[in-house]
Amino acid sequence: MNPVDFTALILLGLAGLGIFSNNTPITVAMIILLLLRVLHLQNVFPWLEKYGLTIGIIILTVGVMTPLASGKISLNLIGESFLSWKSLLAIAIGMLVAFLGGRGASLMTSQPTIVAGLLIGTVLGVAFFRGVPVGPLIAAGILSLLIGKS
Repeated sequence: MNPVDFTALILLGLAGLGIFSNNTPITVAMIILLLLRVLHLQNVFPWLEKYGLTIGIIILTVGVMTPLASGKISLNLIGESFLSWKSLLAIAIGMLVAFLGGRGASLMTSQPTIVAGLLIGTVLGVAFFRGVPVGPLIAAGILSLLIGKS
């Protein structure tokens, strides 16, 4: 009898959470990871760990910047963003989030033991609160402020 693969069961459970909460990104991500594991393609995991976040940020940035590239956001509109208090607040918050993300990346690198908790919290937030799985870096940044690490 083969031993139970608890990691695969966790991935399957998280995929189930994604299905239960109608959250396609979590479901697809967990199924991809589960398939890589079941198909014995674990040699891909170190590459994904090293470059996956960067590739994800590139794809996210392309998606966010597409309205600018397509011409839906004009140079005038960008200029007007410096005239509205809401847009100025958005710029400040964007800067804060970028700062927190940087601190979070450092904390996750220096203290990998907290990564599991951040990932579980992010998956649960995505599954139950209809969130978007960009939270671990920001969560780690906030955590770094709270525990005094950078």
